[in-house]
Amino acid sequence: MKKQIWLFRYFSRFELCLWIGSLLTITLFFFLFDRSSPVSLIASLVGVTAIIFCAKGNPIGQGLMIIFAVLYAFISISYAYYGELMTYVGMSLPMAVFSLISWMRNPYKGNKAEVKVSRLSLRDGVLIGLLSVVVTFVFYFLLKWLGTANLWVSTFSVTTSFIAASLTYRRSPWFALAYAANDVVLIILWLLAMLEDPSYISVTVCFSVFLANDLYSFVNWRRMQKRQ
Repeated sequence: MKKQIWLFRYFSRFELCLWIGSLLTITLFFFLFDRSSPVSLIASLVGVTAIIFCAKGNPIGQGLMIIFAVLYAFISISYAYYGELMTYVGMSLPMAVFSLISWMRNPYKGNKAEVKVSRLSLRDGVLIGLLSVVVTFVFYFLLKWLGTANLWVSTFSVTTSFIAASLTYRRSPWFALAYAANDVVLIILWLLAMLEDPSYISVTVCFSVFLANDLYSFVNWRRMQKRQ
């Protein structure tokens, strides 16, 4: 009962509707199209919960992202999306750990449930841009060598994931918009997989829901930035 009271006090009515609606949508599509992969359902529910906490600037979101990265890497193996596997295990997972540490070390006015929003400097923006080019170049040939399915889309997914993870670590509101761009890429990626196996519709719906949540995260972080 106390947890329910805390949740209703912590989240706005819109945030609760977005979160609960997302959970119900993901669960519905899972039971309609993909009952054979409970890991996909668990990963999706953990992921969307992580996003709603991240939207509030709460480090709990980054802790949940660590769990999501592990589960999503397992799902990626099933369709030979080695780019997604390496992205989440080799980049998103460790970056989530670093981001968790960064967010915990930078609370806003001592409030551990809200991170202090940072403005991205020109130097950091240029550095992230240059590193993104290098990461894209290296991963393209690595994924090609591994025989990754849908190579170009998988490579672009790596690029957007790297940018998003870097901006998350820097506590910039633009991380949410970068993740939204990554969601669009992943929707395309899993739509292609769905053409061969309709059961992947649940994963596609998952990232469509993530897109809506990430867009809200960007809006809320901009509000947080102005308020702070």
